Amino acid sequence: MKLTRERIIDAGMAEFAESGYHGLSMRKVAQRLDAQAGSLYYHVPNKSALVQLMADRVARQAYEAGTTALSELDPEAGWQERVEAQLVTLRQSIRRHPGGAVMLADSPKVLSTGALSLMERLLETLHAADIPTEPSGIGADALLSHATGFVLQEQSESPAIAVSAEDAAALHARFPLTVAAASAFTEDDKFVRSVRLLCAGLATLTEPASQ
Repeated sequence: MKLTRERIIDAGMAEFAESGYHGLSMRKVAQRLDAQAGSLYYHVPNKSALVQLMADRVARQAYEAGTTALSELDPEAGWQERVEAQLVTLRQSIRRHPGGAVMLADSPKVLSTGALSLMERLLETLHAADIPTEPSGIGADALLSHATGFVLQEQSESPAIAVSAEDAAALHARFPLTVAAASAFTEDDKFVRSVRLLCAGLATLTEPASQ
């Protein structure tokens, strides 16, 4: 089969899912494609460029999913609902790729146009809500970082430690509020509520003319 940039990205994402960033190499990607490593460089110059292309693919998929979600909203939906639609689909898109959160976390550094598109649309949403430029910039960055960090925790492969009933009871007695908060909602509910809390904070910053 002909070697193409898209096939290299496919193989890179498969290798990234198994080996992570530090285990990823052009040689391993070439092995997955049954090709010589040197033949990859015609399409992708180096590992950093490959990671950028992988991150861009994840971000573009998230952008497209967000576009669909926004089109399905009621035309009268408020800015907070529009933000929520973008963030929920972003989380869903990242979760489809093992290691996707790590890739997307580095996207701004490698100037992924897909990730920049996500940021641009979110800023447009906040600006349309009459949130001043400076806090909207910080707010948009915080929202995107929250989604990435949330999935990063979900995709963590840290081994679970067995806890005896006695230890669990002791932890509950010592940290009752924390235990209650941790078990109050599903991960989906927790994410949506956290986005709404961030939006509620941003809503306090709307300029007087919009109130």
